[in-house]
Amino acid sequence: MNPACLPAAAMKPLENVKILDLSRVFAAPFATQMLSDLGAEIWKIESPKGDDTRKWGDHVFAAFNRGKKSIAVNLKAPGGQALVRRLAEKADVLVENFKTGDLARYGLDYATLQPANDRLIYLSLTGFGQTGPRKDQPGYDTVIQAMSGVMSVTGDADRPPGRVGIAWIDVMSGLTTTIGILAALAERQRSGKGQHIDLSLFDVGMMALVDAGQDYLQNGRVHTRVGSITRNLSPAQPFQAADGWVVVAVGNDEQFVRMCIALGLPGVAADPRFTTNALRIEHRTVLADLLAARIATHPRAALIAMFEAARVPLSPILGIDESLNDAQTLARDLIWKVGAAGFRMLGNPLQKMSRTPAAPAGPPPALGEHTLEVLAGELGLPAGELDRLQREGAISVG
Repeated sequence: MNPACLPAAAMKPLENVKILDLSRVFAAPFATQMLSDLGAEIWKIESPKGDDTRKWGDHVFAAFNRGKKSIAVNLKAPGGQALVRRLAEKADVLVENFKTGDLARYGLDYATLQPANDRLIYLSLTGFGQTGPRKDQPGYDTVIQAMSGVMSVTGDADRPPGRVGIAWIDVMSGLTTTIGILAALAERQRSGKGQHIDLSLFDVGMMALVDAGQDYLQNGRVHTRVGSITRNLSPAQPFQAADGWVVVAVGNDEQFVRMCIALGLPGVAADPRFTTNALRIEHRTVLADLLAARIATHPRAALIAMFEAARVPLSPILGIDESLNDAQTLARDLIWKVGAAGFRMLGNPLQKMSRTPAAPAGPPPALGEHTLEVLAGELGLPAGELDRLQREGAISVG
């Protein structure tokens, strides 16, 4: 069942958690969208001009801001700053990704807000963190891919360094942000106290080096660009079929033998250069040439059937349109229809929790759509005061 169609009474794990979201662009908004799907109420503070991504194409803002309540507040106006401080007193979590020190100018830093709400979990996500020689530098996904070493291992050896084709470190940082907030909420149940979480895209980029980073720390080896092969396995790379591209990923010696037999290459399976994974890595180029010549004679559909029968991993390399229309995508309800208009969006993979599944709270909001609702409902501001704040330019109404 598509969780977008779940009854309103279905439980969500973060019900009653209120998150004051001062973040913009990609990484941190991705985290607060995840938390919204899990039941948290998100008060998205936007400038009267809106999140920058509202101007980057209608799909960009939508991808990161499902289910949030947009409150348009001018943080440069004292009245706007005062409103956000009052909301912070009622919030469980505050998420921000301003440059280091910027919010202190508005009296919205953790040191200022914490005395009025000792339970507040305050997460700062910046390019390089609150400390270190680069702490004042802005950080974007592409910059961090370069500085963390990710770009140095992405692409073909004879081509310039490549960027991962989606905002990969932003997504990873959003997930890490989500984990940090959930951990702090769990700890607060014991201590009753909030805390400040200092997280950076750079920290996440370095963590994401995983085995390539460990290989250097442990063995002094520096990985370089090797195209689309998997370094630790062979064969594990793309091959061109008769009607398109496929990727093969052989995980062990038994799979290799079964693949060779399926392809009608028993002599390759018995070749002493290829009997172990270590040997296949050593002779990767020769092996790839032998396999490529045979794979090129088969259409993708035949290869898929052949490899499935042999129990060897193979996949066609799909375009985004193909992957979004794949039978597995549809079977797993990975495209949600959100809101009364059935706005189509990518689903949250935590929708398969058996009792508390992730589900969308609503479509992406219009700029300032919920300004009056939240300020009147949470702060009890009367209509006259809201009118005054709007005239003074402290707030905007969608």
